[in-house]
Amino acid sequence: MNNQHTQQADGAWFKLSLVEQLANIGSEVIRALNWRKKGNQEYSLLAFVRALELFDLTFSDSKNSQRLKEVARAREMFVDSFGDNIYRSTDEQWQKYFLEFTYLAQNLKGL
Repeated sequence: MNNQHTQQADGAWFKLSLVEQLANIGSEVIRALNWRKKGNQEYSLLAFVRALELFDLTFSDSKNSQRLKEVARAREMFVDSFGDNIYRSTDEQWQKYFLEFTYLAQNLKGL
């Protein structure tokens, strides 16, 4: 796979906490949703692929090995939301879910 997040793939990703990783994944997820809503399928797909890349980097981070059940389910549901959407997830649900990690990551940095 051709990494779009080369700096993260080269080790920077593994220095982030799980909360920070999920906040970054959320940025790409929300970007993919926003482009889809605007009707730009090309940019939406690119952001979708970048989000999957970050999910996969999170799975490969050894410090997360005991905490990946929810991350795996989120990835599964995210992929589904761009396909058949059998889970019936909405863009608003995705935004709410990932913004929580963004807020938490920002608050943890402020401590």
